[in-house]
Amino acid sequence: MPRQARDKSKTGIYHVMLRGINKQKIFHDDGDREKFINILKRNKRESQIKVYGWCLMENHIHLLLGEGKEDISISMKRIGVGFVWYYNGKYKRTGHLFQDRYRSEKVETDEYLLTVIRYIHQNPVKAGLVKDSKDWPWSSCGVYYGECDYQVDFADREMILGMFSEDESIAVSRFKEYNEQVNEDACLDEENKRMTDEEAKHEIMKIVVGRGLDKVQDLPKKDRKEIIRAVKRIKGVSQRQAARILGVSDNLLFKV
Repeated sequence: MPRQARDKSKTGIYHVMLRGINKQKIFHDDGDREKFINILKRNKRESQIKVYGWCLMENHIHLLLGEGKEDISISMKRIGVGFVWYYNGKYKRTGHLFQDRYRSEKVETDEYLLTVIRYIHQNPVKAGLVKDSKDWPWSSCGVYYGECDYQVDFADREMILGMFSEDESIAVSRFKEYNEQVNEDACLDEENKRMTDEEAKHEIMKIVVGRGLDKVQDLPKKDRKEIIRAVKRIKGVSQRQAARILGVSDNLLFKV
């Protein structure tokens, strides 16, 4: 059966995700991530794509791209093939690395553009890998904050920052405030189906067994953090939902 053609974005901007086959790792070390960035850089030059944002996780990749002089599918094929060729050579394997074709969604409004870039930057936070988005070195967050010279010329950040102010320092400050807001953004992720409160409570009880939900906020700080981090790793439970069930503030849960 022929593959269904993808819908074209009126703006030429797409949120793209690549995931490892069977959710396997696609990055084993920083060298792998560096190689992917270099492949993306090369294709940016050749295809003239815009790279508005990125986040390289362990088994998947989020990109926010603007179409260049060719269809986005051609650019993505080049990027994917280039990395698979490198990966298979380095790890002496054959066959597919990525799960099916890349997934993508159109980004056609300013509001959704900002939602997607925030979602991409908060991926490592919501996965419990870092406390703050800027602490994950393999995303564009630090570049947007002006706190990372690395890749500063690679990120096309001017358009998004310009939505906040024409003055760069004001724009960065306002963007940072927006980027760190507690939210329940769910963009292009098949695992973002939300549980009901009853389902979420059942899963959380498995973690706090023997303590009781009403006791979590009174636990020693170290124990409370361990529980919250474990709860945040439950797929399908939103942070606001978890905070409500645990009886803690949204801000506390978000920052742990």
